[in-house]
Amino acid sequence: MKNTYKLLIIMFTFLLAGSNIFAGGGNRTGTAGATQLLIPVGVRGISMSSANISTSYGIEALFWNPAGVSKMTNSTDLMFTHMNYIADIGVEYGAVAANFEDFGVVSFSIKSLSVGDILITTTQNPDGTGATFSPQMITAGLTYSKLLTDRIGIGITLNFISETLDKVSANGVAFNVGAIYDNLADVNGLSFGIVLRNIGPQMKYDGPGLVTLADVSGQNRPPSYYKVSTASFELPSSFEIGFGYQPQLDEMNALQFSGTFQSNNFSGDEYKVGAEYGYNNIFFVRGGYSFSPESQNPEYIYGFTAGAGLHYDLEGISVGFDYAFRSVDIFDSDNHVFGLTLGF
Repeated sequence: MKNTYKLLIIMFTFLLAGSNIFAGGGNRTGTAGATQLLIPVGVRGISMSSANISTSYGIEALFWNPAGVSKMTNSTDLMFTHMNYIADIGVEYGAVAANFEDFGVVSFSIKSLSVGDILITTTQNPDGTGATFSPQMITAGLTYSKLLTDRIGIGITLNFISETLDKVSANGVAFNVGAIYDNLADVNGLSFGIVLRNIGPQMKYDGPGLVTLADVSGQNRPPSYYKVSTASFELPSSFEIGFGYQPQLDEMNALQFSGTFQSNNFSGDEYKVGAEYGYNNIFFVRGGYSFSPESQNPEYIYGFTAGAGLHYDLEGISVGFDYAFRSVDIFDSDNHVFGLTLGF
């Protein structure tokens, strides 16, 4: 038990120290790349405005807080989601988690953006060459989660990032680290979560698409081929801390409240609240709201969220259908998310 609490103290100290990285994030808007990492997955969490880092458990927690996966009760879980994102972009996500009991839970996930075809333009053909390309943006994650005690769970995710734009690409890695504590201060139903997200080295675009034919100013010679030099960019890192509370009701009804503060290295701070009502552990209704102070982040485009879920057992298989709605202020493109979960 002493070793458990020593490990917990070390981890929390590391996470809290890491929060110093994000000071002044509002002054660095637009300086981070690989923003595909910011697109959420997990229908329940989206419908609660991403406020659930302390109340997300099982395979649903993979994106929100890898520590929550340690609370998984099945031997194997599967999750598939589809999001109608902004500007006709689709987001496809799949995950599998295997519970090895005392060893912990090992999970694998993959997220892919479906952007569609984009017309290729050049200096000589600014209106298009007639050819097209389709950007490929993929994030594949490997997660390990473990319960230290019946109250405390930890988790870490290693994400492999790949972005390809025609003949130019960038690849990188990022870590997510989290912890979760249930029945905080011996208060039944009170939970605490903390996450350090998208921590990793800078990325940089490279490839044959950066080679161009150009004249050299002041040189009396034919045009030559040159490679354009690109700048490195940081990952969109964040530090999140959240609380949740589930009051004691009766066996048929459940209510849960969540709140999260998020400090970003790429924009202003965010504040999120969410709630969920469940009936007989079968039918669920959810809602939430998120905002960022306009003085810090005037470009923040999200707000109200809502959703519902239907979960039941089918011949020993746990089946869940979930839907989430997230309002978006631009492009007339509110997000609609659909999810299927299976437990064995």
